[in-house]
Amino acid sequence: MAKQPNLVIVDTGCANISSVRFAIERLGYEVTVSDHSEVIKAADKVFLPGVGAAKAAMEQIANKGLIQVLPSLTQPVLGICLGMQLMTRYSEEGMVDCLSLINQDDARVSRMQVGDLRLPHMGWNTVQPTQDSPLFDGIDEGSYFYFVHSFSVPPGDYTLAECDYNLPFSAAIGQNNFYGVQFHPERSGPVGARLLKNFIELCD
Repeated sequence: MAKQPNLVIVDTGCANISSVRFAIERLGYEVTVSDHSEVIKAADKVFLPGVGAAKAAMEQIANKGLIQVLPSLTQPVLGICLGMQLMTRYSEEGMVDCLSLINQDDARVSRMQVGDLRLPHMGWNTVQPTQDSPLFDGIDEGSYFYFVHSFSVPPGDYTLAECDYNLPFSAAIGQNNFYGVQFHPERSGPVGARLLKNFIELCD
């Protein structure tokens, strides 16, 4: 393996941090969990995980003094599940302003309209890339990833991949150095591991 990249998971205080860390370590990489701004800024790649409610997560990020730090990052950043939603401008879950890392007006989070289907959307579903993205290198179209969520980001110019659950929604988003996935790659078996590896190996 080439020189170990400096990988940092932002300590948002959310419950899935350990599972993300273990998934990265299974790939043979070392990773640091930190909420210190200088540690985060010095990373080669940054992971922004999250589970739970957007308002509580944004309060945690604000309390840790990271509201200004995260938008200033120039290295690749990957938001996972709620972490992806926090990259948008606004979330209806708690009616809270988010980080605006994906800085487009329609990059907003709303409650899923699922008709007669069960909410939350929980379990395996297929993902279709809509743009060429290195995140999905070596991953077949229609591969299954694992989801757990009740809110979603609508498709837009920032959408890298879609999933359908009564209505289509963004399964992956990206703008500049910021990427996000609604599914849990750390719980998605070999394809999730491949996506994490693809992100770690992105060229800055």
